Amino acid sequence: MPDALSFAVMKKRLPVLLLLVFAFPLFAADEVARLHALFDKEWETRLRESPLFATSVGRHEYDDRLPSATPADLERQHAQRKDALAELLRIDRSKLPAMEMENYDIFRSQLEDAIAEHEFGDEQMPINADSGFHTDFSRLPKDVPLATVKDYENYIARLNAWPRYVREQIALMRTGLKRGMTVPRATLIGYEGTMATHVVDDATKSVFWEPFAAFPASVPASEHDRLRAAGRAAVTNGAIAGYREFLDFFTKEYFPGARATLAASELPNGSAYYKLKIREFTTLDLAPEAIHKIGLGEVDRITREMHVVMQKAGFQGDFAAFLRFLRTDPRFYAKTPDELLQYASWVAKRIDGKLPSEFKTLPRLPYTVEPVPADIAPKYTTGRYVGSPQGSTMPGIYWVNTYKLDSRPLYNLEALTLHEAVPGHHLQISLSRELENLPNFRRFSYISAFGEGWGLYSEWLGKEMGFYTDPYSDFGRLSYEMWRACRLVVDTGIHSMGWTRQQAIDYMATRTALPLHEVETEIDRYISWPGQALAYKLGELKIKELRKRAEQALGTRFDRREFHDVVLGSGAVPLNVLEANVDRWIAAQRRP
Repeated sequence: MPDALSFAVMKKRLPVLLLLVFAFPLFAADEVARLHALFDKEWETRLRESPLFATSVGRHEYDDRLPSATPADLERQHAQRKDALAELLRIDRSKLPAMEMENYDIFRSQLEDAIAEHEFGDEQMPINADSGFHTDFSRLPKDVPLATVKDYENYIARLNAWPRYVREQIALMRTGLKRGMTVPRATLIGYEGTMATHVVDDATKSVFWEPFAAFPASVPASEHDRLRAAGRAAVTNGAIAGYREFLDFFTKEYFPGARATLAASELPNGSAYYKLKIREFTTLDLAPEAIHKIGLGEVDRITREMHVVMQKAGFQGDFAAFLRFLRTDPRFYAKTPDELLQYASWVAKRIDGKLPSEFKTLPRLPYTVEPVPADIAPKYTTGRYVGSPQGSTMPGIYWVNTYKLDSRPLYNLEALTLHEAVPGHHLQISLSRELENLPNFRRFSYISAFGEGWGLYSEWLGKEMGFYTDPYSDFGRLSYEMWRACRLVVDTGIHSMGWTRQQAIDYMATRTALPLHEVETEIDRYISWPGQALAYKLGELKIKELRKRAEQALGTRFDRREFHDVVLGSGAVPLNVLEANVDRWIAAQRRP
């Protein structure tokens, strides 16, 4: 007999399954049923194996657990994925309706990528230059439910499990050290701060103590002392102890033993690994040389546009002098963190007011603006979007980095906000989670080429929405676009063409108005995260190509709001799927 949750899911899906039976031949409905049974089985396996992910998508059966990263468990999970892929391949794709073929292809791609990553040893690098498993864990107090006694007991259990999980990650990283599968040492200078921040001498000074400082009214007062005592022990012997152990390993073993090389091609089987990362992040089968060439062409085009805007600003001097002016003139920089956050919030609110004119469908979830947490800010990017745990009372969060204010120019804030908040990541991710017609693995997937391509397209869309009226802000937009074009050049240059770190820094610093601190942190990010930086520009180019195709095909019948609904209406998809979706929409619009 199914449990209450399974019965509720069956009831919800019954109309869909009945529709499939009547809409398609019986053999097609059988194949669809087999496909969705596999989706459901693998979804439940994923939640069980990834309890932090389960919490983030609103499933709370595993809220007292952390994952296991032992070699035996990783091998077991690898075997499960291979079995799932074999089961998927036994389903006759040709008998599926178009929507289910799309689901089939995306699921297959995700399984194949995960299988390949394990075989390369990707788990042996659980950190990069600006983040890692330990920086994710530092958000635990904000990412878990804390409304009941059971919630607090679950939270305490996770804190107590932290040293075990840290030791498992250390064991993986030691294996990586032996194989040469490590993050490059050059990108890790100062990285110990992401751990040292959490090694405090008093539990009440830890970010993990915050839930115990004040309990919600729903937790009985009679439980406060007990939970506080257990919490103090868990923060001290769990959270702090785990970070202390990781800091000791990092400073004594990992940093000194990390590889001196930079390129992904220098990793074990590195050229093949880099090709995997290109396909994973871009969803395209492009050679590094082809991407490099695309990047050079975009750099040349944007350079010409930047010179035009520089002339509009009335600047007397050459391009290099203009960049120095933008990086050093005090008028372009906030004097306090609050001033920067207030300006970002004002920009965000102005953009909110323009959304109805650009989008027919808007998400229900609101978002807020917060500073990047202090423990990661020095090595972190200038801003990022942080999604809300599903079913929680949390909003989405637009993070703005307030560290080193002289490297956070105000002229970049319109482009940054359009990308990270709306109509960029907050709008796109929130809408995806509200699409009830998609399998769960798609609702909660993030496909970089789509998501980051949409973010960069959103920056460009800001021009049509009435932003960038000031020439400096418009130059900031172009500087951000140039930043992403340069990524195509420097990522492929570093990982397949022998570029040095300084060569990459110089290339970006002489072509964008990004402050030098930001240039350096960005280059370190690309070095330590091969292929990810390629997603932005390649995704944006595809979305703009499809929009131009639709405009030319539909003429006066083209509706920008309808186009945006089509692009976002299937959640995050590979670029070839996006193209097919837009082409179908164009064909439907052209029918009399």
